[in-house]
Amino acid sequence: MVRSLHGAGTVIDTNSVQTHIVDVAAQIGQVCQRWNKRRATYRPTGEPFDPSRCSVQPIEEAQAKTFVVSMHYSGTYPAARFRAGVFIKERFARERLAGVGVFSVPMNQKVVPRYFPGLAPNEGIELGRLVLADELAANAESWALARMRRLLAKALPEVRGIVAYCDPVERRNELGELVKRGHIGTIYKASNAAYRGRSSSRTLWMAPNGATFADRMLSKLRGGESGERYAYERLADHDAPSLKIGETGAAYLKRLQADGWLRPLRHPGNFVFTFQQQ
Repeated sequence: MVRSLHGAGTVIDTNSVQTHIVDVAAQIGQVCQRWNKRRATYRPTGEPFDPSRCSVQPIEEAQAKTFVVSMHYSGTYPAARFRAGVFIKERFARERLAGVGVFSVPMNQKVVPRYFPGLAPNEGIELGRLVLADELAANAESWALARMRRLLAKALPEVRGIVAYCDPVERRNELGELVKRGHIGTIYKASNAAYRGRSSSRTLWMAPNGATFADRMLSKLRGGESGERYAYERLADHDAPSLKIGETGAAYLKRLQADGWLRPLRHPGNFVFTFQQQ
């Protein structure tokens, strides 16, 4: 389980991940995750989902990005290749967006061939985000995902495999308040995905509000590399202390870590699931 979240230099330990996963499984068995303004919310699994007032449609980049960034706890949006939205239409009311699925480019070119031998990188895709608003009842995920995959097949017929990740490690802010529960892939199992093990373990850096930053992204600051502007923007978006006049990116990052604004989180790796796409 997670150790103390307080104090500069505190390492958040996830070595006892098997115990943690059991706890997560118990939680997921009772609720379905939703999102509202970057905070996770939950619906009871026993409630019925009525699809008669919902539809799934392809949507434009701007609409998808606005929804995902405003709702998902990470505040980030992947490099999308295809986007679909879940729309609700009530009687005498305008149709409104209540969920988004983003099928994106994997983090590196080796992902697709690793899980789908024989496929070229562009013949696979990642389910980068599946974000549903908290007004959608339980069991909406599998219904929405099935329809998103059908739309994906029409839009990108060359795609024959989908990789999806779920994070079993919860996030808490510096007050110990739960920001995001861990996941064990219940929705993917319900959608007949194949479990493929875990991704590589790594170190993340956690802000006081529970947001995490990959070391790979922060390395852009250390080296002044292309992409450092995005790293600065993400830090600022989560209320990081300002860059001082004349301070280098490397010095700035070192200060955030030394002051405890960024705390290391040892992550054991995400669970990996794959779908065969027709």
